[in-house]
Amino acid sequence: MNEIPEQRLQDNFEKLREETSEAGYFLNPDEEFTKDLILGLLRNQDRYGYQACPCRLASGNRELDLDIICPCDYRDPDLAEFGACYCALYVIEDIAKGKRVPQAIPERRPAGGPIAPKGKPHDEDLEQLRIAGLPFPVWRCKVCGYLCARPQPPEKCPVCKVSKDRFERFI
Repeated sequence: MNEIPEQRLQDNFEKLREETSEAGYFLNPDEEFTKDLILGLLRNQDRYGYQACPCRLASGNRELDLDIICPCDYRDPDLAEFGACYCALYVIEDIAKGKRVPQAIPERRPAGGPIAPKGKPHDEDLEQLRIAGLPFPVWRCKVCGYLCARPQPPEKCPVCKVSKDRFERFI
């Protein structure tokens, strides 16, 4: 496997730090550790075409790995309960400022990976929406919880910036 150029690593580190800050999240303050995780994300990007969590075993099938594409579906629950995500790339403010140290985080991902994603809504589902008075389905970002009502999910979440395949039909 080709080595990741230092400039690419640095550019991705700076971009992630900026995006994280804008979204109200914090990166692990240990810059060397954080860059090692970003290096893993970049290697997975080159290997699979998407940035699967470097601390989990990806299948190479994007559809099966949607829940572990960074930021993963488990980030926010891990932050809320443990103060850091599973790989500790993202941390809470107290950890970022050195007031608290990260602790071990148990794996939330179900053994064997997630349940297979559901297909497109069926006509009868759309009819139920019309009966309920909703003109469109409601889509939920599985990463940050953003909700929107529209025919299809947005191409990119306006809050956490993940792609449309990270949305699920909520209503």
